[in-house]
Amino acid sequence: MSMWILLIIIVLIVILIFYIISLYNKLIDLKNRVKNAWAQVDVQLQRRNDLIPNLVNTVKGYATHEKSTFEEVTQARANMANAQGVAEIVEANNQLTGALKSLFAVAEAYPDLKANTNFINLQEQLSETEDKISYARQFYNDTVLQYNNMCQQFPSSIIANHFNFKEAESFEVEDQSVRSVPKVEF
Repeated sequence: MSMWILLIIIVLIVILIFYIISLYNKLIDLKNRVKNAWAQVDVQLQRRNDLIPNLVNTVKGYATHEKSTFEEVTQARANMANAQGVAEIVEANNQLTGALKSLFAVAEAYPDLKANTNFINLQEQLSETEDKISYARQFYNDTVLQYNNMCQQFPSSIIANHFNFKEAESFEVEDQSVRSVPKVEF
């Protein structure tokens, strides 16, 4: 009889070990998905950053006296390129969005610029990129939610704490004015 009890205990220990390994692997999977989702956000933010100099140069040709707006956009772009970590990138993104609103407001005053095919093309590319950024941010935040839930829920929280899995930051818009979609008409 004691042999059966010993066998049952060994089987239960093996099942527990496999369960712990399963939870650990799930945490690793979700952590890697968060990294991948952030990389996708970063790619789209870089694409937008790459479009901005062309847009600024096109507007400069028509509105040479709007120097402060161009400097603001250039500084915001530089801040975006140098930002590290989710919090800094979110702040730089908000600053860049505000600067782009100013740039488009300047463009409103120049009918010839609004009809320029290069400007229209850049505006369309920027709009498409903004849509991709929005989707990538949503996907990133959904992935962070799954990962953070796994880190917080019992019993996986025990494994997460033991192996030092840290919760990931969501990509949140802090500036309330950025929450509203700017209306840009050309």
